[in-house]
Amino acid sequence: MTQTRRQFLSTLSLAGGAGLARPRRARAAEGVLEATSVRLPKTPSICVAPQYVVGELLRAEGFTDIRHVPMPSGAIAEALARGAIDFGLNFASTLVAAIARGAAIKVLAGVHVGCFELFVHDPIRRISDIAGRKVGIFDIGGAEQLFLSVIAANVGVDPTRDIRWVPSGPVRPKQLFIDGRIDAFLGFPPESQELRARHIGRVVVNSTLDRPWSQYFCCMLAGSADFVENRPVATKGVVRAILKAADLCASRPESAARRLVDGGFAPRYDYALQTLDEVPYEKWREYDAEDTMRFYALRLHEVGFIKSTPQQIIAEGTDWRFLDEVKRELKA
Repeated sequence: MTQTRRQFLSTLSLAGGAGLARPRRARAAEGVLEATSVRLPKTPSICVAPQYVVGELLRAEGFTDIRHVPMPSGAIAEALARGAIDFGLNFASTLVAAIARGAAIKVLAGVHVGCFELFVHDPIRRISDIAGRKVGIFDIGGAEQLFLSVIAANVGVDPTRDIRWVPSGPVRPKQLFIDGRIDAFLGFPPESQELRARHIGRVVVNSTLDRPWSQYFCCMLAGSADFVENRPVATKGVVRAILKAADLCASRPESAARRLVDGGFAPRYDYALQTLDEVPYEKWREYDAEDTMRFYALRLHEVGFIKSTPQQIIAEGTDWRFLDEVKRELKA
């Protein structure tokens, strides 16, 4: 209890210093939370830092039971759909593909831009050079293959015929890349930081810097459709807390990085801090979440991964009312 209270006061102090604290009167005006427990995923990637440093901001909203459920990143959408977790950050393309499959989820907000980097070995010098090469992914149809297919198709490489996809099985694609068993793979923090520090491979796509990927959200907040539809007050509280946590990651990266390490979400402070310094968490105020869903739905439709149109994806799998309200509150 002593440690929890210390973390609580520290986080609220940061929130106040960043201008994120909200008067109790404003919370009460929205009504009573329909649920005081919330489950979020815990994955190896640390670019989703807002969902890891959000704990005490959720407590300030009235949540008393906050749990992080360990799982691979590729399992988040299905875990949301079956009610194993309530909310989670996941890659935009993965969420689009899940909605196209009929998953009962609702995308609620864009949280951050950029995070993935395409690492390659010699003699690859540009994206088009991956044609005919071995590209590592976790599994067929997973987030890495979806993102890489869109990237490849953007420069005229057919992802179904021109790329030799190598599912990694129990071994992470990063290790296959280090061992020289694949020619390219998509790295996510802290993998990117480690490979650059060790001078392994080169980067030919950085989604934080390179267009068009830098113009759209990478990770977005989604919720279980059942939770979103039946617990609107609690849903808005989660959306507000996550977006405030994104602001904290942008304004106080040193403190947020320390919380990632202390909470067991990141193994190294230096890689965590580098991630928080590089990923533009403040962009949720500027970028258009619906535009991101439209972009990736169109790209995935073009390469044949989904049959749904962008309009169908947006109509069936998004709900922007909470984001719109929070933006007005925070004067975004």
